[in-house]
Amino acid sequence: MSAAALSPEVLAKYEPVIGLEVHVQLLTASKAFCGCANHFGSAPNSNVCPVCLALPGALPVLNAKAVEFATLAALAINCQVRERSIFARKNYFYPDLPKGYQISQFDKPLAEHGWIDVPTADGTTKRIGITRLHMEEDAGKSIHDGFVDSANHTSLDLNRCGTPLAEIVSEPDIRTPDEAFEYLVRLKEILLYCGVSDCNMEEGSLRCDANVSVRPKGQEKFGTKAEVKNVNSFRFVRAALEYEIERQIEVIESGGRVTQESRLWNAAEGRTYSMRSKEQAHDYRYFPEPDLPPLLISPEFLAETRKKLPELPETRRARMIAEYELTSRDAFALTATREFADRFEAAAKTAKNPHRVANLLLSELGGRLKALGLEQEQSPVSMAGIVLAADLLDEGKISSKQLKQLFDLCFEKNEDFAAVYEREKPEQITDSSAIEALIDQVIEANPKQVEQYRAGKKTVAGFFVGQVMKASKGQANPALLNELVTKKLEG
Repeated sequence: MSAAALSPEVLAKYEPVIGLEVHVQLLTASKAFCGCANHFGSAPNSNVCPVCLALPGALPVLNAKAVEFATLAALAINCQVRERSIFARKNYFYPDLPKGYQISQFDKPLAEHGWIDVPTADGTTKRIGITRLHMEEDAGKSIHDGFVDSANHTSLDLNRCGTPLAEIVSEPDIRTPDEAFEYLVRLKEILLYCGVSDCNMEEGSLRCDANVSVRPKGQEKFGTKAEVKNVNSFRFVRAALEYEIERQIEVIESGGRVTQESRLWNAAEGRTYSMRSKEQAHDYRYFPEPDLPPLLISPEFLAETRKKLPELPETRRARMIAEYELTSRDAFALTATREFADRFEAAAKTAKNPHRVANLLLSELGGRLKALGLEQEQSPVSMAGIVLAADLLDEGKISSKQLKQLFDLCFEKNEDFAAVYEREKPEQITDSSAIEALIDQVIEANPKQVEQYRAGKKTVAGFFVGQVMKASKGQANPALLNELVTKKLEG
């Protein structure tokens, strides 16, 4: 049988145990141990030097900015930063690793014992522990296709060699693929807010490996784990875990034994494949890097770095919900990126009603942008335009219908709201006598509907409101109109 054929009753007998290893490229101008540019997209093998290529006599020099970024990330995920950490040589032999070893950290990493809180299906939060954050350098890239001789040769691009990385290893606290997804979303969000990485999975600046095992519910001992590699989106991480959990349960249910191994995710087929066996832990023969002294983090450096921490997403959301009377959903949307949240808050501070600014930004503007496949940066309506529209609504100078019409013109003409409003200058009718005159005309023309209303069918009032709004070309003040219609019909 296929894994997908397992019954809910069988699946419910087991508990998954998941841990994630996330590699994050740090957004420094130069590499971890040399002055080469840390830049994606350059011509192959153009950002390399004797240090990258491991030429004899070339010595590494630690990038101070990489230390600052790694420390900032560690503090943001609640880790304890060690005063003294050690760089080590992790020995293995791949074609894209010129030195034959990777400079990393082993038993004395930069930071340990952190955590991230993630939302759960029942509406509560769960704390996922973080074992460690350590610094290391990236390897180069083996390219297996795209060249005329790719059928016979693998090409190497060593530009990535020496790129500074922070590896963030979670505790095996994750129990569902959804929890894994939420953990990754929150982690990426925090790193982006801190500005330590662009977290671009397509360019490889954020990569994730997932360790997963299953065990009978109630059993404390972990099952045999498989490591799932080559997963290039959070959505695929979730899908790969769902598949792998069911695959392992199927193996156990059929009387087999789960093999400790690395497996590759095939997105096109929606399944994992065995990559290599890991019956025994690979012996990387770690030993202290002789060319780098211990990394010492002074209390002064730690205090200065802590000052650079921004208001982090969860804290910011809670504050904005209280300050602007937002729903949690709206607060989440407004804090999707630090830059967007900054723009909203700067605009909200100048508006008469910040809550209305949020509504217009997410509904009126956001809906149009989504329908057209545009980003916020491509909007013809600026934040200042949103504030002006919100203030006009708040003052009763335009109606919601007029605002929609003005926004439609903004997108049609590719002009900001202020310019369109000044040209069109729609005004609401707020003169009671003028509105009453229109209501009288509509009542006189529709005696049948008047009888229905007075016979108890109060919903007919909406008919009169609509007719008067039509007669006023949408300019009657809605609140005043509703009040006067009821007064006239009850009179």
